[in-house]
Amino acid sequence: MSLPRSAASLVLAAAVTLPCAAGATAVVADPAPVQPPASDLRLDAIARAPSAGRIEADIRTLVGFGTRHTLSDTRADTRGIGAATRWIQVEFERISAACGGCLEVMTVSDTVSGETRIPEPTVVTSVIAIQRGQADPGRYVIMSGDIDSRVSDVMDTTSDAPGANDNASGIAGTLEAARVLSRHRFDGSIVYAALAGEEQGLFGGRILAEHARANGWRIEAVLNNDMIGNTRGITGVVDNTSARVFAEGTRVTESADEARARRFTGGEVDSPSRNLARYIDRIADRHVPNLDVMMVYRLDRFGRGGHHRPFNDLGYPAVRIMETHEDYTRQHQDLRVEDGIAYGDTIDGVDFDYAAKLTGLNAAVLAGLAAAPPPPAGVEIEGAVTAHTTLRWQRPDPAQAPGLAGYRVYWRLTTEPQWTHSRWVGDVGEYTLENVVIDNYFFGVAAVGRDGNESPVVFPGAAGNFGDYHP
Repeated sequence: MSLPRSAASLVLAAAVTLPCAAGATAVVADPAPVQPPASDLRLDAIARAPSAGRIEADIRTLVGFGTRHTLSDTRADTRGIGAATRWIQVEFERISAACGGCLEVMTVSDTVSGETRIPEPTVVTSVIAIQRGQADPGRYVIMSGDIDSRVSDVMDTTSDAPGANDNASGIAGTLEAARVLSRHRFDGSIVYAALAGEEQGLFGGRILAEHARANGWRIEAVLNNDMIGNTRGITGVVDNTSARVFAEGTRVTESADEARARRFTGGEVDSPSRNLARYIDRIADRHVPNLDVMMVYRLDRFGRGGHHRPFNDLGYPAVRIMETHEDYTRQHQDLRVEDGIAYGDTIDGVDFDYAAKLTGLNAAVLAGLAAAPPPPAGVEIEGAVTAHTTLRWQRPDPAQAPGLAGYRVYWRLTTEPQWTHSRWVGDVGEYTLENVVIDNYFFGVAAVGRDGNESPVVFPGAAGNFGDYHP
């Protein structure tokens, strides 16, 4: 069904005549498309469900392995990367047993060698748990944390490297999100990933991203959680009410033809990763009390990197979620005291309630994305030198979106960071915004479920496409 005019004009055009009781005729308009609720209130409970106590217990266990350096001992039972990895796998299996086997727990590994930080052949092993979607299992949303830790010398494999915040907090959050969300069922699949080799060169993420591409995963979102437990910054600021989301702009996989088109149509700030960040910001505003999301228009912190980048490298939507205020004396440091300052990433620097809050944000985002219909594909736009703007998109296979209610069209001024205007347009594949001039705004479309869950907004063209974009 197409909708070349506004909803109001459609209703008039679709009017029919029916006989009245007295033999006269009356004009009866088709009802306007039924609008779903503004949001799914179940996400409120999901956002509050993570336990600070369980997160603390998991962080203490991970710290207790002494070091989790990628090149540390893999055979010992109580120390090193091997013991930590096996413990994480057992925890995922325990969570799966509690939900009747709802998680597929596996390792994804490869041998890395000849690298600056991994000179000798080393097996880099990550652990993932997949919660298969009921209607659209080939569509994936991923939450990840990093297993490994380090001290000042990135090649020091034996010194104690507790890695309490960097990044036992991300692993603990990922395990806790699995405990919370495994009690629910979703249309799309959720992956909980404990990635190895981050400090040595983002190898765990690279291996999993390649695995996803080889197996045809349709990745809608990657939420990389790297340091979600610190609330006291190096500047002395103490803040447990905000979080940062880093999101790259133009895809690194963009072709020359796509770049040429983007020059004339825009899209530099509307990559899927950027619109994923806007989605996370909206979820925080609606469902996570006392938490404000700072969207940062950058791949990562200045000149630095994280495990979302290997997914970005293949064109997948991926962002980094983390604390707003960092304390660099607690990152990548030998355990020591100098000039009265205690250096080292120890557990006393972790705010467990804050880590639970950011875990709740992740859980609500994962639930909202996995419950919503898939993002609209093939979004196109036209309206040059006219008073009106028309958007078109492709509807999914009904079997993949049994809860689809319809679509919402969004627009905003080009200088606005967040979508400011929207209109519910029903279950159609085309809509015209009358007297909204294409030159003045950015536009997008989101799919909406009957329960109120929405996909991220999709910007028209290759620049914003959430679909089959990877090489």
